[in-house]
Amino acid sequence: MRALVLGGYGLIGSEIVRRLRDDGVEVIGFGRSAKKGERLVPGIAWRGADLASLRSEADWLPFLAGIDAVVNASGALQDGAMDNLATAQDLSIRALIAACEKSGVRRFVQISAPGADEGAATAFMRTKASADAALRRSALVWTIFKPGLVISAYAYGGTALMRMLAAFPLVQPLVHGGAKIQTVAASDVAEAVSVALATDRLNGQDIDLVERSPRTLRDIIAAMRAWLGFDTAVAVIEAPAFVGAGVARAADIAGWLGWRSPLRTTALKVLANNVLGDADAGERALGRPLKSLEESLRALPATLQERTAARAQLVFPVLVITLAVFWIVSGIVAILHADAATAVLSGTAAEPFARALVIGGALLDIAIGAGVCVRAWTRAAAGASIGVAFAYLALGTILTPALWGDPLGPFVKELPAIALGM
Repeated sequence: MRALVLGGYGLIGSEIVRRLRDDGVEVIGFGRSAKKGERLVPGIAWRGADLASLRSEADWLPFLAGIDAVVNASGALQDGAMDNLATAQDLSIRALIAACEKSGVRRFVQISAPGADEGAATAFMRTKASADAALRRSALVWTIFKPGLVISAYAYGGTALMRMLAAFPLVQPLVHGGAKIQTVAASDVAEAVSVALATDRLNGQDIDLVERSPRTLRDIIAAMRAWLGFDTAVAVIEAPAFVGAGVARAADIAGWLGWRSPLRTTALKVLANNVLGDADAGERALGRPLKSLEESLRALPATLQERTAARAQLVFPVLVITLAVFWIVSGIVAILHADAATAVLSGTAAEPFARALVIGGALLDIAIGAGVCVRAWTRAAAGASIGVAFAYLALGTILTPALWGDPLGPFVKELPAIALGM
């Protein structure tokens, strides 16, 4: 069998790719970047394209040549600079289903979500439901799986959110701590897909993949915290819903700048509505109970690497914001106090064009800070911040070496800025 796996290097997709490859299936991975796929999951062929650009049968047909089955493990949490749910999760997938019918692809496995309904409160659930409905109407041999909160070795989406919250030092902040959630091991999802492709017994079924017993978000975070090896929180702070909503709104704005924070409005709405499914359906599909949260965590390593990554994800937004604010404020202050800044260069070789240097440098600072905020430009802007800081130090040392001894340390302050940019 030759299977095309959409979202092949994502949280669920990478687990499916590896399982099918180990089963002897010839796997073709599909993702936004084929090069990234080759780097993250080597050893299989990769195809790269943006789902949102594949809107018709004709767009999909070149990717389906020689394909026997399609597994759709792609998805995005919310609209943003890099994601358009109406296109990527609905229009594009409906076009893919039609292309499969036309090209002779027989099997289609869809990874959806519990609560996917065309009248749901979130675009994520509505677009998933629309694609699910199109698949049910098709002539394909189909299976739709609806995993709960996926527990994986990889930190992405809901898993990343749980790890990030569990990494909070000393105290444990929570929103919707009482929400009821059923988890599922990513390995169980991959096994279910393997069964669906290898046999006919799951054909034409919608199957929830969830552990037997629901638990609260509060309990899941506590379990994650213990698994990561962090100390038990000295206090659990249950923040009111409006506080979480405010943080999520800020993350939504960041989404339009290209950042894919797991803590966005959609995530909170999904949690508020609980993440629950029919455990019996998954047990019938696999012929055994699905792994509980405790069993899922025991099967995964929790080393210094996981602890460092969890803490880094918690701190990373602060670092990005700090670097951006440092450069933007630096530029604004220089413009507001251009006369004073120009006076510093009085009596130096740069005096004839001192004001131009001050204003030009200020505008450059603001541009660097703004660039740091946009995900696609962050790396280049951070590199520029390092280069510009070194240039300021070199030029300043030549023109105004006395500033190294200034009690406010204008030159010394550039050193942590350089480190932050790295």
